[in-house]
Amino acid sequence: MMKKKISFVIPCYGSQKTLNDVVVELIATIQQRKEQYEYEIILVNDFSPDKVWDVITDLAKKNRNIKGISFSRNFGQHAALLAGYGQATGDIVISMDDDGQAPVESIYDLVDKLEEGYDVVYGRYEQMKQNWFRIFGSIVNEKMEEVLLGKPKDLRGTSFFAMKRFVVDEIIRYKNSYPYIGGLVFRTTKNIGNVTVKQRERQDGKSGYTLKKLLKLWINGFTAFSEKPLRLATILGLVCAAGGFLYGIVTVIHKILNPQIQMGYSSILSVILFIGGVIMFLLGMIGEYIGRIYISINDAPQFVIKETTEDKIND
Repeated sequence: MMKKKISFVIPCYGSQKTLNDVVVELIATIQQRKEQYEYEIILVNDFSPDKVWDVITDLAKKNRNIKGISFSRNFGQHAALLAGYGQATGDIVISMDDDGQAPVESIYDLVDKLEEGYDVVYGRYEQMKQNWFRIFGSIVNEKMEEVLLGKPKDLRGTSFFAMKRFVVDEIIRYKNSYPYIGGLVFRTTKNIGNVTVKQRERQDGKSGYTLKKLLKLWINGFTAFSEKPLRLATILGLVCAAGGFLYGIVTVIHKILNPQIQMGYSSILSVILFIGGVIMFLLGMIGEYIGRIYISINDAPQFVIKETTEDKIND
């Protein structure tokens, strides 16, 4: 029987102390079914401030199944995943983190679930072992995907997931400057499953996601894959216009019924500030869409590869 190939794509940032252990354990787990599956591991250095690229290079020198890619600057986790998918040659592609929190022992749980007929399978954590900031970010991200991208409410997405080859092929066709993997997955297929797994404690360091990066990720999600925010802007504009019209009628009626009533400057000012704030918010939202269209038209790259381990080893 011909072996299937599994490609593992791991974005790397600030993981100099953890990456080697993750890869060693991953290879040991893969060997449990070496008669059925062969593998490759693609490690993407997202311009990490530490010496993780040296770790990646050493791993690639020792194992021909390991490939390394290094970015010229920090492009973010989703761009790193896209770069890895572009190099992946496996029948199945599994994405996971570099910090040791992903349950490596559960990789074949994802694979077996795929074999049941699903196109994509996400690991669903029984309990998220992250700080409150990352948990909050994950909750917001889940709700955004449900409302804007049509993700089923009972489905839980994480950074530990497996995809079939055709899904990966469709994802890497995306050339927009603002990649968002969840949106690319959900627009490709709705045949998605979950497997319950246990998330581990972080081995070292802290999450690379800041509030700024989370906001950027959310904006990527709803501006690149949904027109619902613009539709909401239209509805909100109509509601405000209707409210202002009704308020004007009520004010006129009050004045007619009681000519002694003084016109209220404070109420007028509050209405002006409210309407003005809504207008500025909606203009900002439209500006985000237009700005991203402009940048995409100018062919801004999703990522720039500075070097690969193949280049370095051959040198």
